[in-house]
Amino acid sequence: MSSGTTPLTNLLRRHCGEQTAVKFIGQIFVGLSRWLDSAASAIVAIISWAVPRHGIELVETESGAFTVVGREQATFPGDLVAHLPLQQEIASSPTSGHSVPHLKGSRVALVLRPSRFMFRQLELPSRASEFIEGIIRAQIDRLTPWGADDALFGWSEPKAIPNSRIIVTVAATARTKVAPFVQAVTRLGAESVAISTIPETSEHGSAGIKVLDHETRQAINIQRVRGALAAILTIVVLAAGISIGAATYLADDLSARQDDLSRRIGDRRAALRAGLDATGNSALAKLERRKHEQPAVVIALDELAKVLPDDTYVTELRFEGKSMQVIGFTRDAAALIALIEQSPQFTGATFFAPTIRSPDGVGERFHVEIRLA
Repeated sequence: MSSGTTPLTNLLRRHCGEQTAVKFIGQIFVGLSRWLDSAASAIVAIISWAVPRHGIELVETESGAFTVVGREQATFPGDLVAHLPLQQEIASSPTSGHSVPHLKGSRVALVLRPSRFMFRQLELPSRASEFIEGIIRAQIDRLTPWGADDALFGWSEPKAIPNSRIIVTVAATARTKVAPFVQAVTRLGAESVAISTIPETSEHGSAGIKVLDHETRQAINIQRVRGALAAILTIVVLAAGISIGAATYLADDLSARQDDLSRRIGDRRAALRAGLDATGNSALAKLERRKHEQPAVVIALDELAKVLPDDTYVTELRFEGKSMQVIGFTRDAAALIALIEQSPQFTGATFFAPTIRSPDGVGERFHVEIRLA
């Protein structure tokens, strides 16, 4: 999974930064891997407990026969010492004068003669104990005549030596030399085969060195169970993703249909209202239209009352479109124009008729037309 391409990664980048996002996603995968390992181990342990399997050890003697030791008294009475020449089994000989044990469903440990192996001692720094497998695999073609893919090899427990160093004994042999033994034991029904050897000389140690641990196809191992769990988890995640995607698509589709239906209903209602207005030409529609076309009379009167002086009286008021005609009496008609134009609501104040002085000579009759802003 590459970082920077998923919605989760982009969200983490915006809120936590690049390094934090990558670290968080890595922790998620590590936790998931550990959970898969734990679950697989638990399942294998339960199955192994429910289906017990016995172990058998076959030790090769100098004559080429195998001493069979069974740990189950019911299957192998006493300390059974039988001889199984696997060479006859490899040759598929149906008859044999030796006792052939029942190996079906068992774990078989083959201990081969040390003469079938090549032993080499490898001296390493003590800090290299954690990387012994990689070191030996990288040097197996130098230590033996075979390459890493053609050889079976194992090593003993590291032994500490002076100067902070360790020494391990490497046992190796060709895969082709061991394959017939594995095939023979598998044909007898063994569920797993482990091949090891014990060095002859004391300088290589006396503990056994395992070179192969082979599981048959019928055996249940942790890796297979882990792979099955990972596959099931992947299927569940994909199914959940598909379900969420389908639910989101259906929700968007239903929302789009609802919006379209609402729009069509609104268009239909508007068409119906337009039809009624066109055919009826109702008084209410005319009044509504006039309301929006004509200026606000109350606001105009209130503003006019503010600008006219106290010695001015209005006797007649007319509205014509955007204009207002004011007729009345005042002491100084010429001063009214300047007072009216001081208001932001009025513009273009002019006399639309001659100003007439009153008979008593105290006031003047004025006729002023004002445009409403």
